[in-house]
Amino acid sequence: MLCTPAHERSREEINTEIRAFLATRQDHALTRNERRVYEQLLTEWLAAPQPRLPYRSMA
Repeated sequence: MLCTPAHERSREEINTEIRAFLATRQDHALTRNERRVYEQLLTEWLAAPQPRLPYRSMA
């Protein structure tokens, strides 16, 4: 699951993995192990570079 360093994966890719991970849990609380996995993914997502938005002048 967490095989590639954050700097090589986009936030979008990590977000897709988080959503897929949570979707398989279907209405039950995360176990301790699942919570650890989720926290690792979240940490990776936070460490990944944010995409730059194009600059738009307000003038």
